[in-house]
Parts: sequence; C-alpha cells; structure tokens
Amino acid sequence: MGLFSRSKPKIKIQTTKKDGFSGWIKCSGCAELIHANELQQNLNCCPKCSYHYRLPVEDRIQLLADSGTFEELFTNIKPVDHLSFVDTESYQERLVQSKQKTGRDDAIVVGICQLEGQRIALAVLDFAFMGGSMGSVVGERLTCLIERACEQKIPLVIVSASGGARMQESVLSLMQMAKTTAALARLHEARVPYLSVLTNPTTGGVTASFATVGDIIIAEPDALIAFAGPRVVEQTIKQKLPARAQKSEFLLEKGFIDCIVKRSDLKLRLALFLHFLTNNPEHSCEDADTLAEKIPHRLKELLKIAEQSVSLHES
Repeated sequence: MGLFSRSKPKIKIQTTKKDGFSGWIKCSGCAELIHANELQQNLNCCPKCSYHYRLPVEDRIQLLADSGTFEELFTNIKPVDHLSFVDTESYQERLVQSKQKTGRDDAIVVGICQLEGQRIALAVLDFAFMGGSMGSVVGERLTCLIERACEQKIPLVIVSASGGARMQESVLSLMQMAKTTAALARLHEARVPYLSVLTNPTTGGVTASFATVGDIIIAEPDALIAFAGPRVVEQTIKQKLPARAQKSEFLLEKGFIDCIVKRSDLKLRLALFLHFLTNNPEHSCEDADTLAEKIPHRLKELLKIAEQSVSLHES
C-alpha cells in the first residue's frame, strides 16, 4: 500500500427512499399535506378542506349499497372492436391495458342492491377505465339495467364519472346516447324514480344524455360538469368563461342541478329522496310529524336538517 493510499469507504446504498414524507399527499384543494391512509379513511375526501378526490368503483358501491347486498348483472356483455380502430394504439390494445389496470372489462358496473333497506338498481361508471368513456358495452349494460328497473318497479341510481362518448367506437358510441335516453323515457312513463349522481368529472356525451335527465340530479362538491371542457369552450367562443363556470356550485346557482351533497351524506340523502318518491301516495298531504314516523330512524336526522334549512330560508 502506498504512502498516501487509503481504503475506499463502504457507502451503504438505499434501494428505497425512506423519509418522513412517505405516503403524504399535497391536497389539490388546500395544498396542505395529508396522509394517504387518512384520505382513504375519509372516503377519499381531504379532512381539512373536504376536497373530493375520485372514489374507486368498489368503494363507491360499498358506500351506497348495504353490506353484502350488491349483485352484479350483465357481465356477459363484453366489448368488441367492430371498427378495428387504431389511433396511436389499437383499440384492442387499449382495452387489454385498461382491463389489466382496473380488473374490469369495461367502464361500468351495474347491479341490484339495497340502500338503507330499499331495493334499487345501481350503476357506477369507472373513470379509471378509459376515462369512464361510454361505448357500446356501457350503453347496453345501462339500458338492460334500466329495463330491469322498469320491469321490477325499483328505483334507479346512476353515479356518473366520465369523459364522454368513446371515440374508438365512433358512431356506435354516439348511438348509446339515444338508446339510454329512450330507455329512461320509458322508465319515466312507468313512474319509477331515477336519481342521477354527478361526480368529478361528468362531461361529453354522458352529460348530454342519461346523466342530466334524472328526476333529481345530485352533484358532489366542486365537480366538473360540462359538455366540453372550459379550455375547449374558451377557444371556440373566443371569450373567457366566468370563474368556476362549469363547477357544481355554479351550476346549482343556474338551476342545472338540484343539490350538492357531500360524499359522507350521500347515502342517507339518497335514501331520504327515495323514501319521498316511493312511499308518498299520490295527492298525499301528510304533515312532517306523520311522515317522520314512517321514515327509518337514521333518516329522521336528515328530515330535521331539511326543515331547519327551509326555516332559515324563509326567515
């Protein structure tokens, strides 16, 4: 060994980064740090500002359906690449990738379940599958569910989260707008309630068809609801849109939706609406006390909140 030589120090190399920020997320709403576990436990809502992140389909069904009651239907309807469509990738490749990513074969889950003890038909769009886009399978499964709800006289609830019609299916996708809306028209004629829940985002052909023809239209806070996105609209009309023009709160002001409901309150609010729509005889004039006796115990709290809101508005 030479006079000035020395042994090379052994430096430990960490293969994984371990620091105090592991699992922390900067909130898109308030820019505060929140932990992923805390976010998950709070229904994917920021515990500080209540910013609503997207909720996976499984969690959405778990949120709305009574435990163990959801029965998925029409899984035999599968996507087919009728047009052999190719853009930067083939449609078939995109379907395979989305299936591997989500574990589902298309962008919607439909079935029958119970919500606070009441039997309903439930459909949930999955934004993780090709942006929740509406292709032939989404339209067909949804139409079959609407027809089942019409036959069995059970209320329908659809939770939308979509970028619109699926471009890879071209006109076959656009046809689903007319098909689902026609099925809903028959449901309306049969006097079966349909509640539409709009989440972030609900856009394009989904907004222009089944999502906005509900008997009651509910939206989550701060959800983007539009036909075309704000940037496309501004480039088309060459004007700046008003602040938050296509958000839930703005649309509520303009009468486009009926109410905004936080995710934590959604199940009970839906149950309350369904009770009013399905248990009130025609021309009924029951007073609030009589009606409250018929409502399950967990719904009475929401009835009181509604009465207080009306009193404050009148004063």
